[in-house]
Amino acid sequence: MSTFRNHCPHLDSVGEITKEDLIQKSHGTCQDCKVRGPNLWACLENRCSYVGCGESQVDHSTIHSQETKHYLTVNLTTLRVWCYACSKEVFLDRKLGTQPSLPHVRPLHQTQDNSIQDFKIPSNTTLKTPLVAVFDDLDIEVEEEDELKARGLTGLKNIGNTCYMNAALQALSNCPPLTQFFLDCGGLARTDKKPAICKSYLKLMTELWHKSRPGSVVPTNLFQGIKTVNPTFRGYSQQDAQEFLRCLMDLLHEELKEQVMEVEEDPRTLTTEETMEEDKSQSDVDFQSCESCSSSDKAENENGSRGFSEDNNETTMLIQDDENNSEMSKDWQKEKMCNKMNKVNSEGELDKDRDCVSETVDLNNQETVKVQILGRASAQSASSPKKKKQHKKYRSVISDIFDGTIISSVQCLTCDRVSVTLETFQDLSLPIPGKEDLAKLHSSSHPTSIVKAGSCGEAYAPQGWIAFFMEYVKSWFWGPIVTLQDCLAAFFARDELKGDNMYSCEKCKKLRNGVKFCKVQKFPEILCIHLKRFRHELMFSTKINTHVSFPLEGLDLQPFLAKDSPAQIVTYDLLSVICHHGTASSGHYIAYCRNNLNNLWYEFDDQSVTEVSESTVQNAEAYVLFYRKSSEEAQKERRRISNLLNIMEPSLLQFYISRQWLNKFKTFAEPGPISNNDFLCIHGGVPPRKASYIEDLVLMLPQNIWDNLYSRYGGGPAVNHLYICHTCQIEAEKIEKRRKTELEIFIRLNRAFQEEDSPATFYCISMQWFREWESFVKGKDGDPPGPIDNTKIAVTKCGNVMLRQGADSGQISEETWNFLQSIYGGGPEVILRPPVVHVDPDTLQAEEKIEVETRSL
Repeated sequence: MSTFRNHCPHLDSVGEITKEDLIQKSHGTCQDCKVRGPNLWACLENRCSYVGCGESQVDHSTIHSQETKHYLTVNLTTLRVWCYACSKEVFLDRKLGTQPSLPHVRPLHQTQDNSIQDFKIPSNTTLKTPLVAVFDDLDIEVEEEDELKARGLTGLKNIGNTCYMNAALQALSNCPPLTQFFLDCGGLARTDKKPAICKSYLKLMTELWHKSRPGSVVPTNLFQGIKTVNPTFRGYSQQDAQEFLRCLMDLLHEELKEQVMEVEEDPRTLTTEETMEEDKSQSDVDFQSCESCSSSDKAENENGSRGFSEDNNETTMLIQDDENNSEMSKDWQKEKMCNKMNKVNSEGELDKDRDCVSETVDLNNQETVKVQILGRASAQSASSPKKKKQHKKYRSVISDIFDGTIISSVQCLTCDRVSVTLETFQDLSLPIPGKEDLAKLHSSSHPTSIVKAGSCGEAYAPQGWIAFFMEYVKSWFWGPIVTLQDCLAAFFARDELKGDNMYSCEKCKKLRNGVKFCKVQKFPEILCIHLKRFRHELMFSTKINTHVSFPLEGLDLQPFLAKDSPAQIVTYDLLSVICHHGTASSGHYIAYCRNNLNNLWYEFDDQSVTEVSESTVQNAEAYVLFYRKSSEEAQKERRRISNLLNIMEPSLLQFYISRQWLNKFKTFAEPGPISNNDFLCIHGGVPPRKASYIEDLVLMLPQNIWDNLYSRYGGGPAVNHLYICHTCQIEAEKIEKRRKTELEIFIRLNRAFQEEDSPATFYCISMQWFREWESFVKGKDGDPPGPIDNTKIAVTKCGNVMLRQGADSGQISEETWNFLQSIYGGGPEVILRPPVVHVDPDTLQAEEKIEVETRSL
C-alpha cells in the first residue's frame, strides 16, 4: 500500500534536522514569552532555530510565521508538521523517520476539514500507512522517572468560586480509562459541534499529565465552553459538583458519539415470568446513548432539541428562532427537574411504556428510602409485532466507560404478573438511610426478592437479633453507623406497593398490591456513586452530616447483581472522592484521588496538591465516589501480551486494529470483543470521511499478537488491507448534492416569503423537526430526518387542526411547505390565516378627504 503524501511546495525549504534536535528543543521554552511545553512549535525553515508557543491567546509560533514567511513548523510533543501557507498537515517521514507513539494533539488553528459539508474526495486519494504498535502502546509498567515524579499531580487554579469544577475535573482526570483515551487517542477528539468541549478537555488532560508537570494550570477554555451552553454555571456563585459532572459528561458524549447501526427485533412488554429471560436481551437495545438524566432533549432517536450542539457561530438560522437562548436554558432546567423527579423520557413515551411510568410514579410517591435511577427507560409496547427493523444506537468513550444497566421489576401480588424494564444509568444517586431505614435493612424479616415468582438473590445478609439490638442501641448514643453497603442495600431492597402507592396492574385492569425490586444487569467499568447529602425542605436545604464509611479496595457488588447477568467481575477499587465542606448554600469542594502511577493518595484543593494517608481519605465526608472495576486476570493478560510484543517475532502478515479497542485493553477490566468497526464502514472499507486521519484510528500488529488477542477476546473483523470504500464515496457525493440542492431551494423560497407584504396563509412547522433537517443540510448530521412530525405543535378543535398554544414552531410559506412535504412526507398541516381587516368605504372616503385638505394647507 502506497504511503499518502500531502504535496506541499514548501518542503524544499526544510533544513537538516534530527529527532534528537527536536527532543532537545522540547525541553526548552518559547523564545518570546518563556512558557514551557507541551504546546511548543519549532520552525523547520533552513537555518532557523526559532521555538514558539501555540494554542494560547498569544500564538507566537503563528506570529513568527507571518513575520518571517517561514511556513513549516513541527509540534515538539507529537512531532507532527503543519504548513501555515497550505493550511494543512504535511508528513516528513523521509526526514524525521518513524513517528513515536505519543499523544496526538492536532493544533487548534488547524482547519477541521473532516466535516461532511466540506468533504471532497480526490479521485487519486490513498491512505497514509498507520504506525506499527510498539512496546509502549501496550506496556502498563511504571517508568522509573514516573516513580520519582509522578504525573497528574498538577493543581487547578480557582477562577472565581470554581472549586466545584476543579474537584470534579481532578476526580475525572484520575479515571485511567478516560484519561488514557485522550492521551493515547487524542486524534479522535474531533467534532464540528460548538463549543468543542472535547478539544478543551484534551488540552487540559495533556497539560495535567505532561512530563514537565507544571504546578498548576487554569482551565479557562473548558469553563468558558461549558458556560456558553449551560447558563447554570455563569456568574461567580458556588455550584454543585455533581451537576457539573453530569453536564460535562453529557457534552463529551454528544461531541464524541458515533452511530452504530444494528438490525434488531422490536421489544415486547413482559407479562409473565416465563418471558422474562427472553426479553431482557431484546430490551437492552433500546438504549441509544448514555445520558446521566432523561434523554428527551439529547437522545430520543436524536430527534430532540439540540440546544448545546448547535453552532453558535452561524451567522443566521434558516428560520429565525427568537427563543433560542431561552430554549437552551429551558433544556437545562428540565434536566435539573429530572434529577429531582426521576421522570421518564417524554410525553410521547408515556403511552408507549405504561409499566415504566407506573413504576416511576410509584417510586416517587413512596416515603421509604429509595434512590433515583438516572437513565433512559426503555420504550416497550405490548401489542407491537415482532419484526426486523434498523435501529439507531450511539456510543462514545463516555458510554463505554460509565454506562451500566439496571433491570427493574414490579410484581402484582394478585395475578403474579411481572413487568420488567431495563434502564441505562451513568451514576447511582443514593440517599443516606436513617435509623428506621437501617433497622429495616438489617432485620432478618426484611425480604429482598419477589414473593411468588422466584428469587433475585439476597441483597443483605440477615443478622441475629442480639447483634442487631446492640447496633441499634449504639446508634442512639453515637448516631447511626452507615456504610456505603447500607446505602446500596437501601436501593436494592424490595419496596411494597400498597395503600396510597398501589400498583396499577395491566392484566387485572385495576389497582393491586405489588412489590418493586431491582438488580444490576451490567456494572460499568467505572461506577460513579452520588451520596445525597442535601435534603430540600420548603424554601431551604439542610445538609446531612452523617458519616458514610466506604472501602478503598474490594467494594463487593455481587449481592446486587442479577443472577442471569453475564458479568463475573463485580469487585471495585476506589479511584477518587469528591468531598463537600460547609453548608448547602456555601461550602468548599476538594477531591482525594489515587494516583495510578505510584498508587498513593493525594488531596486536590484547587491549585494545592498534597499527599495524604489512606486514613485521611477514609474519614472524608464523601459526596461523589468513583470506583473502578478490578481484575487481576486482566492485568496478567496485559503483561503477557506486552511481553510478546517486546519479542517482535517476524511475521508475514500485519493486522490492523482499532486504537480505541487497544485503549480498552490497556485500561478496562473487561475490554470485550475486538471492535474494528470504528474505522470500517458496513462494506468493509474505510469511510471516505475518515481517510484523512486513518493513522489516528488504527495501529498495525504482528501476526502473533493478533492471533493471541483474537483467540482470547474474539470479535474483529480481521483486517490486513485498508482501502477507501468506493460505495461510500459515491453515496457521500450523492448526499452532498442532495444537501446543496435542498438548502438552495429552501433559501430561495424563504427569501421570497420574507419579501411578501401580507401573506394570506402561514404554514407552521415543528422546530424540533426543522432543527434536525437544518443539521442535515448543513452537514452536522449524516442522516436525513424522518417524516415531518407536527403532532407536538398541533391540536384538534371542532374537527379543525390548530396550532397548540406555546408550541415550539416556525412559520413558512405554502410553497416551502409543499417542497419539504414532497420530499419527507408527514404532517399534519397546521395553517394560520391572518385576520382580514374590513374597512368601511365611508370611513375610507372621509380619510382621503381629510388627507387632500391637509395637503392643500
